[in-house]
Amino acid sequence: QIGLTHGRAAAAQVASCIDFYRAFFERSAQLGWERVCEEAAKFLPYLGREWAGYVEEMRGLAEGAGQPFLSILALNVRTEIAYGMEKKKENDGCTALSYYADGSAYLAQNWDWLPSQKANLVACHVAQPGKPCISMITEAGIIGKIGLNDRGVGVTLNAIRAVGVRFDALPTHLALRAALEAGSRAQAAEKLEAAGVAAACHILVADGSGPAIGLECTTKDVVRVEDNGGPGCVVHTNHFLVPHKGLDDPCILWKDSVPRLERIKVLVGQAKAKGEVKMEDIELMLEDEGGFPTSICREVDPKKEWTSSTLFSIVMDLKRGEARVRKGRPVRAEGELLLKPASLQS
Repeated sequence: QIGLTHGRAAAAQVASCIDFYRAFFERSAQLGWERVCEEAAKFLPYLGREWAGYVEEMRGLAEGAGQPFLSILALNVRTEIAYGMEKKKENDGCTALSYYADGSAYLAQNWDWLPSQKANLVACHVAQPGKPCISMITEAGIIGKIGLNDRGVGVTLNAIRAVGVRFDALPTHLALRAALEAGSRAQAAEKLEAAGVAAACHILVADGSGPAIGLECTTKDVVRVEDNGGPGCVVHTNHFLVPHKGLDDPCILWKDSVPRLERIKVLVGQAKAKGEVKMEDIELMLEDEGGFPTSICREVDPKKEWTSSTLFSIVMDLKRGEARVRKGRPVRAEGELLLKPASLQS
């Protein structure tokens, strides 16, 4: 029923999302959509055995949106196809941070991607018996992404490029969904460490009871990142920060990832020095344009093709169990939305 509702409510955006990734994979990996769906189908034996509920939800979504099931599956494993198989290096980037101190617990991110995908973003609210209620911002047709649940657990995502895919581990977006179904940050981290993640990425999990846990994932391992931005603070962009098995010389694909990481560390330090850090302080950090256009608040580079811009900015107050979302670049927000998953409880 959850998938059916998602598909029906966002049918036009799901169709547009499929069109977007059809064009994306053709350009970035010279893969036709039929081949993309064939690759996606390789996840079915594992998902059907270990995560059958997600398969059922995607089937319902496909029915509701009037789309083939494998097209919906392909959207949900698009990270694995995009970063495991693509040949051209698209200029993607995201900046995430968590802050825990002074009785506050914040988790925040700017999500950067190709501007034509902005129209396909949706707010998705999920209420399931026996599981936490979830509110998240996602791409239409994808059942897990960035947001929080009514237990105060939040997740963010950073893309990291490393060739390789596992078909017997959780695809990135389904890993985000699994984390959002956890009752605590510790439970979320342990769940992903046990299952493994199918491609390289960084998932930041946090709640209101303690410092966040960064999870750098490869096909070989899941390694924790903690307090790298100072006590109670994790910051991350789009490159590996800790050693990983079989990754002796990790490539930093996006050269602006390093300066963005250093910049967010500076901004966190400056905010701490002024006193108690509030939600508004975090929002200001996400508006930063140092190093423009490849800044924390990112803008398309007019000198290059297929470059990214910040499509939404989110700050979660995990003590209050709510999040403020600004659509578009936060310096010129095109709209604002409040997520409060506790309101979904019947």
